[in-house]
Amino acid sequence: MEFRHEVVIPNEDLPFKMFIFEGKDGNYKVSTHWHQSVEIFLVTEGTIDFYIDSHYFSLKEHQFVIVNSNQVHSIDCPYSNNTIVLQIPVETFQLYHRETPYISFIPQSQEKNRELAALVEQMYATYDAKKYGYELKVRSQFYELLYLLLTSFREENLSEAAMLKKKHLDKLSGVTSYMREHYREEISLEDVASRFGFSSTYLSRIFARYIQVNYRTYLTDLRVNGAVRELLETDHEIGDIAMSHGFADSRAFAKAFRKRYHCLPSFYRKQKELKNS
Repeated sequence: MEFRHEVVIPNEDLPFKMFIFEGKDGNYKVSTHWHQSVEIFLVTEGTIDFYIDSHYFSLKEHQFVIVNSNQVHSIDCPYSNNTIVLQIPVETFQLYHRETPYISFIPQSQEKNRELAALVEQMYATYDAKKYGYELKVRSQFYELLYLLLTSFREENLSEAAMLKKKHLDKLSGVTSYMREHYREEISLEDVASRFGFSSTYLSRIFARYIQVNYRTYLTDLRVNGAVRELLETDHEIGDIAMSHGFADSRAFAKAFRKRYHCLPSFYRKQKELKNS
């Protein structure tokens, strides 16, 4: 379970990143995080539960959400699904910010939403097939999608509160990137605040206000997420995994893991192994 600021790097050959969501097998959670890219999640099979700020969306087949730059979101996938993810670096829209430093997109009419969903599916089909010259075709589809976003989905009047929140999340991006790199170490709120020129009171307050979690929970989520990846990708002992990801021992890891996944790490690993066998 990951709670983080995420850096989105485009595919090497294209100006965007596109893939099938990693929670396709179900029983998968992505905890609260944000990034500077614009992101589209389009469900083509099954369902996923999506949370953006304080809003809940239950996405079914052919439904999508647009996650704007620095918009806090989380995902819960209790069941299997097939979901296309398109991530667009925010720099793509730099020429179109007009009088404000941020640009935002919102859903529109059913007709326009269907048009956008169809374009995303066509893009993925082209990208996945990778036939000769596909780079040219998928780029043309991508630019058509950008035009549709800018002309039909752009939010004209972004509130002052929304812009203020984005500014604070910009400030937090450096902090959370540092924590992602050093979560295996003992890093206190005071040490991190001092490193970035904040008071511990200020850093604690913006964590609580803008991402609705305290510093310690954020750090524990990072540690659990790192440990879960090693749990599923290796046959390392659970105690060794726990300590290599910043937990005092396997009991501390098990307690944090159970709180998030409602089972013990050993059971979770066994269930995933059975499903993949």
